[in-house]
Amino acid sequence: MSTAPALDPAHTALLVLDCQPAVLAALPEGGDREALLDRVEAAVADVRAAGGTVAHVRVGFTEADWDAIPAANKSFGPLAQHRAMHHEDPAAAVHERLAPRDGDLVVRKTRFGALSTTDLDRQLRERGITTLVVAGISTGGAVLSTVLDAADRDYRLYVLSDGIADPDPEVHDVLLHRVLPSRAHLVDTAALPALLRAG
Repeated sequence: MSTAPALDPAHTALLVLDCQPAVLAALPEGGDREALLDRVEAAVADVRAAGGTVAHVRVGFTEADWDAIPAANKSFGPLAQHRAMHHEDPAAAVHERLAPRDGDLVVRKTRFGALSTTDLDRQLRERGITTLVVAGISTGGAVLSTVLDAADRDYRLYVLSDGIADPDPEVHDVLLHRVLPSRAHLVDTAALPALLRAG
């Protein structure tokens, strides 16, 4: 993992995906959830300190969003049917420990990927961002969809190997070790500050 190229903070954004109380609740209770928040919180602080961009991506729906989701959508149809994850619900807000600050980007999405239903790609490119560091939940949902889409858009990609999680440990393990490395450099949160300084 230490062979990843250095990061240029001026052209790097940390994407914090779906770190919302309602989504975190799908992870096992206890130390794992808190430890994940600790590591993501540290990564946010490291990127800010280096002068990089932090982008918070959250899932949340308006009435119109729910109405536009077809029942055939296996993942989001049930959410629409049960009117879950309303965008104004506190459980759909960015977790308080990761609260956005001035200068951060914040977008709301209505599907798994961070880019497909938002203007995040435009906002990143306007800031000259060419490299994305991905953290958040879940490995088999937002992380996978975002990495695949961002790779197709030619971003240079890093995934924080200990800054992502999935309710299904087996899914997480397969994606982390067999799928994501074909699109992204895997680094852990401890290595991030040195990569940012080296850029």
